[in-house]
Order: sequence, then C-alpha cells, then structure tokens
Amino acid sequence: MANHTVTAVDSDIGRLRGLISEMGGLAEDAIQKSIASLMQHDLDLARAVVAGDARIDALEADVDRLAVRIIALRAPMADDLRDVIAALKIAGVIERIGDYAKNIARRVDGMEFRGKIEPLILVPAMADIARSMVHDVLDAYAARDKELAIEVIRRDDQVDNFYDSIFRNLVAHMMENPATISSAANLLFVARNLERIGDHATNVAEMVHYAATGDYLQDRLAGQKSA
Repeated sequence: MANHTVTAVDSDIGRLRGLISEMGGLAEDAIQKSIASLMQHDLDLARAVVAGDARIDALEADVDRLAVRIIALRAPMADDLRDVIAALKIAGVIERIGDYAKNIARRVDGMEFRGKIEPLILVPAMADIARSMVHDVLDAYAARDKELAIEVIRRDDQVDNFYDSIFRNLVAHMMENPATISSAANLLFVARNLERIGDHATNVAEMVHYAATGDYLQDRLAGQKSA
C-alpha cells in the first residue's frame, strides 16, 4: 500500500509539473508574439495573443484543482509537499505573466510610430531578456536547479536597466515631439509590463530555490526588487 501511495504521488506531481510546463510555454510564446505584433503593427496577431490568454487561465485552474486533490488524497510530505506548494504559487505567477503579454498586445492598436525612434528599437532586446528569464526559470523548475534559478534572479538587473533607458528616452522624445505623446505613453506601458515580467520570473526563481532546497531566499541578490 505504501509503495502504491508513493507511486500515485509521483504520478500526480508529474502531471502537475506537466501543466506548469505547458503554462510556461504558452506564456513565453505570448511574450514573443505580443512584441512581434507591436513591432509589425499586426493587429490580427495581437488579437490572437489576447484570445490565447484564456488557455493559460484554464491551465491555472487545472493546477489548482490537481494540487488540492493531491493534498487532500495523498497527504504529501517533505519534498513532495514543497513541490505541490511551489506549483500552486508558480501557476499564479505564470498566469500574471500571461496577463502582461496580453496587456502589451492590447496596446498595439493605439500605437503606430512613423519612422523608428530609439525607445521602440530597445523594446525587442528588453523582451528577449524577459522571455529568456521565463524560459530558463521553467527549465530550473523542471530540473530543480537552484543555481540556474539564482542566475535568473541576477539577470533581472538587465531588464531594469532597459526599462530605465527606455523611460528616459521616451520622456525626451515626448518633449521634443508632443504629437506622439499618446503612442509614446503606450510604449512606456509596454516597457513597464516587460519589467514586471522580469520581476515575476524572479519570483518563480525564488520558489524554485525553495522547492529544491527547502530554504527561502531571505534577501534578494544585490539590486533586486521585492515583488
């Protein structure tokens, strides 16, 4: 009976991890497509990103139901319980990342720059770092890799630096080109959402560290912000 219970817990946690992986893949794809729709002013692609967020929301609900079932029926302990708790928290964070990508896509219709400006050129590079953080932290979760999780946390400084640069450039651009204030404000909103994606990837990294070690990261590495 004990062996059967252990096998059942392992199977359920495997399913939980699979749901988290699927959520993360969809969120990562949503980030990439939302930025592509912005750069190409592709309204159809933007609408597809918005519509696709419903699948991420549904998967989060699946994670919640499965986690409750595991706790109620399997009474997991130690490492297994940490896995379930981490999965519950991570699913909520990934759902928020999906929301940020959706928010970016929703701004595409209100933005149409004539010619290239420096802040717009910086956005894809910022998005690439944020997206890579999401990708790598999910790899860290799958492998229970605390070192990769810490590396993701360190990378958040790069996203913050991009945000600061875009903010300064946009303020200067709006002062020199008042007619573009509306579009520039939307672009600032996009940069802010990318900055929050980086923060949320950092949150997941902290949860991965907890799941792998049982220890909380009491203090963020230098330069990190609390979520």
